[in-house]
Amino acid sequence: MIETGLAFLVALLSGLVPVLNIELYLVGAVVAVDDGALVAMAVAAGLGQTLGKLPYYYVGRGTISAPWLRRRAATPGRWAARAERWREKAQERPVWGLGLVALSSFASVPPFLIISVLAGVVRIGVWRFAAITFVTRTARFLIVVYAPAWAMSYLPG
Repeated sequence: MIETGLAFLVALLSGLVPVLNIELYLVGAVVAVDDGALVAMAVAAGLGQTLGKLPYYYVGRGTISAPWLRRRAATPGRWAARAERWREKAQERPVWGLGLVALSSFASVPPFLIISVLAGVVRIGVWRFAAITFVTRTARFLIVVYAPAWAMSYLPG
């Protein structure tokens, strides 16, 4: 139970502070806990990361003030034009925007922090954003915790 709570807290902090890494924490936990706890930790980490990315979503939406983003959006140029193109594309093809969130959340390509802000900018619904983030992040973390055991099972000896 303590491991699950710690996984949630580390994931929440790593969602807010990009230099912290929940994956390293989970891989380290693989040697210390049993399989049932790993599933609970992966789910808790998915929830923590989802909650940790919501402030970035709300920055993009304009609900939370971010002077650096406001300056970028107000400055005519490449960034503002690109954000407008993405907004139009996401509104014309909602599945495309949701797919981009899912891909980024699962694979971190493009970086999920940027996509979290962009999801707010293009007005993807917060519940859709949160649901996709939770499911794909949890799937990612399940792979992270089970990949070492799976790989070790194929080693000779």
